[in-house]
Amino acid sequence: MDCAALEPSLYTVKAIFILDNDGNKLLSKYYDLELYPSVKEQKNFEKNVFNKTHKADNEIAFLEGMTIVYKSSVDLFFYVVGSPQENELMLMAVLNCLFDSLSQMLRKSVEKRTLLDNMDGVFLVVDEIIDGGVILESDPQQVIEKVNYRADDSPLSEQSVAQVQNTQIHLYTQKTQKHPNTLIL
Repeated sequence: MDCAALEPSLYTVKAIFILDNDGNKLLSKYYDLELYPSVKEQKNFEKNVFNKTHKADNEIAFLEGMTIVYKSSVDLFFYVVGSPQENELMLMAVLNCLFDSLSQMLRKSVEKRTLLDNMDGVFLVVDEIIDGGVILESDPQQVIEKVNYRADDSPLSEQSVAQVQNTQIHLYTQKTQKHPNTLIL
């Protein structure tokens, strides 16, 4: 066996993706572009993974020389892909962190419609957990704190001017009460 292949590496995650119950991609990030360089190859891999896992009751699969851990929820399938010699527990920690973070962010409503409505937050969660294939965080509480995403906040474009003004006045009042001797602009 090749010694270089067994060298420890920080780059543990090869890909992460979320599919709906029909196998359609909702989100995917590939961190090893040599593995599946084209979108067509990525789509074929996702299709093969879905076909192998969507009816199985397992949490781990080995396909095309990759270690794949997965979880399903209502109408979604979550996948984390690693190399063949990767520690399954590490990959499972990433998967659990992703799922638990999304569950907290989406107020326990982890389903396709809610996920699509909050896709910007989903990308933030994924980016907070993994960067370039390196696992940054495995604690969902830390991820949610760092992302600081609230699914019930409406964007400024959907708020009236009075609502924005009231929010700003409230924030200003809070700051002046905390720091009464400070000039806040």
